[in-house]
Amino acid sequence: MTQTVPLLIGGEMIQSESRNLIPVTDPATQAVIAQVPCATEAEVDRAVASAKAAFESWKETPVSERARLMLRYQALLKDNHDEIATILAKETGKTFEDARGDVWRGIEVVEHACNIASLSMGETVENVARKIDCYSYTQPLGVCAGITPFNFPAMIPLWMFPMAIACGNTFVLKPSEQDPLTPMRLAELFREAGAPDGLLQVIHGGKEQVDQLLHHPDIPAISFVGSVAVGEHIYRTGTDNMKRVQAFAGAKNHMVIMPDAQKQQVINNLVGASVGAGGQRCMAISVAVFVGESRKWIPELREAMAQVRPGLWNDPEAGYGPLINPQAKERVLRFIQEGKEAGAECLLDGSECVVPDAPDGNWVGPTLFTRVTPEMSIYREEIFGPVLVAIEAETLDEAIRLINENPYGNGTSIFTASGAAARKYQHEIQVGQVGINVPVPVPLPFFSFTGWRKSFYGDQHAYGKQAVKFYTETKTVTARWFEDDIASGPNMTIALK
Repeated sequence: MTQTVPLLIGGEMIQSESRNLIPVTDPATQAVIAQVPCATEAEVDRAVASAKAAFESWKETPVSERARLMLRYQALLKDNHDEIATILAKETGKTFEDARGDVWRGIEVVEHACNIASLSMGETVENVARKIDCYSYTQPLGVCAGITPFNFPAMIPLWMFPMAIACGNTFVLKPSEQDPLTPMRLAELFREAGAPDGLLQVIHGGKEQVDQLLHHPDIPAISFVGSVAVGEHIYRTGTDNMKRVQAFAGAKNHMVIMPDAQKQQVINNLVGASVGAGGQRCMAISVAVFVGESRKWIPELREAMAQVRPGLWNDPEAGYGPLINPQAKERVLRFIQEGKEAGAECLLDGSECVVPDAPDGNWVGPTLFTRVTPEMSIYREEIFGPVLVAIEAETLDEAIRLINENPYGNGTSIFTASGAAARKYQHEIQVGQVGINVPVPVPLPFFSFTGWRKSFYGDQHAYGKQAVKFYTETKTVTARWFEDDIASGPNMTIALK
């Protein structure tokens, strides 16, 4: 019998009373591996109420105890690393190594949360005026909520609830309904680490459940990662309801290739950054901008991409797995067809990709377009598949201008041997995360994930110091004590008690 994924409410794994069930399918075979319930309105309210009640005691918990919880949690995540990765690979289709990376990058954020004592320190100035001192504290907000996507079911939940909870909040997680088994395993281990009941709640569902969280009066902050359309809805609805919102949305990430770059390094990195994870990541390189003579490397890039073969999660030779569902595959195939019809040259076409061991999988092979112009849909839109478009530019200035005119600003990179070119690029480019001879510049957790423009809606970003600012409020105290009130004489000890 197919398992029904439970909810986590009040510290207990419970079966939802909902009869609205969504099948969870293996992307490589279409076999149903579980079913996930759309939580009822009453269940969502219970989850928020439980988190609100738990907040009353958790906010008073010493910061050192919060840090110790995170230390125990990161140890459990490491002990169960490969088990989590196996669950993740089976429900997402990712290769096992890719799944292991997903889990590990989440663990790194939990390790960062272990430093919460130093991260949450306030500021103090003595004698801001005569015998008057001023100091600030960071205090938690209350019940925070997170809405996470399918493509990183371990890493992105771990971006959110460990940092929020370490800051003294409680948390309601609504993971993707397409791969809920990984987040539930993360929640089980969090309980095993000794998290008090009610600290973390997990509810499942779709737009209806998300909207209930967005309108709920007891939730002051919402974190989201997903598509542009949903990100805009989350941001507008959340802020309209007077909530603090961080919404990470879409991307169209460019890699600029200068003629002085190391050719083989460029090709190797560009292949992995474009088709790795099937292109289903917001930091994937989907546009290669060849400057000047570097355009001559495109045929060799095509040959390298043609060597990458998708396959099953436990196939050590597979370069990446299937797309998450048939609708995602059809969307990518539609873009490939639109590119051809618009006049782009398809040097490598993955439309007819077949994996013999899994003929029903959502397979799309590596795809490469040249002769692409900015008005084409394959350039304008985020394809979210193993599709790379190549554009040529005569100068670095032209490449910078092209990228800055694109509405997205998540990540970009430049490959060059010139420090001056790299300096000019990192300074002038209007993108939040820049790699220099690094294809996918995702920062480690002591920095913050800093997408710009249409890739992000909000003020404070994920993890790093900005996450602490997002999940806390600052209280400033101005204090004055009068020396005439100092007790003195034989009864001083009594007076000071």
